[in-house]
Amino acid sequence: MTSSVTIIGAGLGGLTLARVLHVHGIAAAVYEAELSPTARMQGGMLDIHDYNGQLAVEAAELVDEFRGIVLEGRQAIRILASDGTVLVDKADDGTGGRPEAQRAELRQMLLESLPAGTVRWGYKASGVRALGAGRHEVSFADGSTIVTSLLVGADGAWSRVRPLLSTATPEYAGQSFVETYLYDADTQHPAAAKAVGGGSLMTTSPDGQIHGHRERGDTLHTYAVLRRPLDWFAAIDFTDAATALARVAREFDGWAPELTALITDSDTAPVWRPHYALPTGHRWDRVPGVTLVGDAAHLSVPNGEGANLAMLDGAELGKALAAHRDDVETALAEFEQAMFLRSTEMTAEAAEFFEHIADENPALIDMFTGRD
Repeated sequence: MTSSVTIIGAGLGGLTLARVLHVHGIAAAVYEAELSPTARMQGGMLDIHDYNGQLAVEAAELVDEFRGIVLEGRQAIRILASDGTVLVDKADDGTGGRPEAQRAELRQMLLESLPAGTVRWGYKASGVRALGAGRHEVSFADGSTIVTSLLVGADGAWSRVRPLLSTATPEYAGQSFVETYLYDADTQHPAAAKAVGGGSLMTTSPDGQIHGHRERGDTLHTYAVLRRPLDWFAAIDFTDAATALARVAREFDGWAPELTALITDSDTAPVWRPHYALPTGHRWDRVPGVTLVGDAAHLSVPNGEGANLAMLDGAELGKALAAHRDDVETALAEFEQAMFLRSTEMTAEAAEFFEHIADENPALIDMFTGRD
């Protein structure tokens, strides 16, 4: 096979792929648009599942390192009605299969596991073209180019590599998050801190949801979830923090004050994050020398599976390439067929789960209380 795999994107999927390749003695070069690992915030908490994300950690031979960044107690979960009624209050007894870690720390763990120079920072892909015989040229914003015989797009929702394989483009899913943060929560925001508890908070309502997570350092990270068109959000001036927070909070009029405080009392300006998705079951015909992992392949609305699936994609692709060192096309074909099935199944299951939340469905309560 080619002496090196070219990966576009240093997110969790691309880095997991690079690490698993390294474990098997296969070189990789990762090209990342960001200028450094700390160029921007890397998001909040991730629950790493025993049926996908943790399998990737094992394939990367980083189990001990992963255990070292897990935040104990964060698998606790509370589900509240909009009036503050507690529907579920489940403590973390240490037996759950979804330990929580900060995305930034997980990414740093992967970065530190790679040989120096594996990730090339400040390389923003601007275009890719096929050269024939499975070879591709990648152009970067600085005018430089590279040619590779094995290209992996791990470059997220707006992938520059995807057009080589598919004409599909992400479409707005009709839903957005508005993110807020409360710092020193137990002392500065005690009512909101009590509502969130020691781990995660979910609310159930057809009009919108408020989800909260207790992160490292007594920080509460909140997502106000609203199904509104893009124009509705575009009419809000998010550079005017006070006005934007008040406007978003108005959509939760009548909710318990300890819940709306997670919005109105934010210690940071709110951040609007619209959700886009590729068609459910997105797939493509085999194209020599190139494939996709993570959101580049199967972008969906946030559902708890995205990061886990990206990591498993990277691990499974790395294992397939190691198993078929002299037959790259067989490796890519086997990987893609398994990925298509896996991502479609997980997306459908997650959609059903979040439908339960929106509809105040009793099945959601049953799921967390263990009732049949």
